[in-house]
Amino acid sequence: MGILADLRTRLRAVVMQRMQTDPAHDLAHLDRVWVNAQSIADDHADMVVLLAASYLHDLVNLPKDHPDRHLASRKSAEESEPILAELGFRTADIQVVQHAIEAHSFSAKMQPETPTARILRDADRLDALGAIGMARTFLVSGALGRMLYDPADPFAENRTLDDLQFSIDHWKVKLLNLQQDMLTEGGKRLAQHRTSWMIRYLQELADEIGSPLPQTWVDP
Repeated sequence: MGILADLRTRLRAVVMQRMQTDPAHDLAHLDRVWVNAQSIADDHADMVVLLAASYLHDLVNLPKDHPDRHLASRKSAEESEPILAELGFRTADIQVVQHAIEAHSFSAKMQPETPTARILRDADRLDALGAIGMARTFLVSGALGRMLYDPADPFAENRTLDDLQFSIDHWKVKLLNLQQDMLTEGGKRLAQHRTSWMIRYLQELADEIGSPLPQTWVDP
């Protein structure tokens, strides 16, 4: 077994034991973030450090509606330190992983300052797009008791967007805009492809409910 495969096995064992999961943040999410990270990383990326960041970035996972949600990435970074030390990581590499974990979060509003942090942020956000991203959105919305859309105004043409009440509103509030915030070239390409697929779904949804999709949703 190679170094990366062995480390991945050990990291998966750690998170399975310690990470609190929800419908959108589980071991499968971490596996996909790692796949995304490998897809967009360039030849200069430190894959060992990136692997660790991919599997420990949601170590502390707080619900979307938790008042301390914005602190989850910081808590994950803090709790990753003894784990990484036990796995034999050097202090400098631990700090790189911790920064990537803390800066990946949308709610943390922290700028990624290293290649590892930029790759991790893009890889995590890519999992909010495309087929998986759509499924995750509906899972979370269902768990929180949110409606799929407002039957009186599905695409918020005459009301304020409210993604705390309507799942589809979250697409316009956040998801369809993620492609514009990607920091890596690979992330931009994948985000554009996955966003285009989501818009096709919205167009089909609009047809089925008899409410035309506004152009502002097609060109966010």
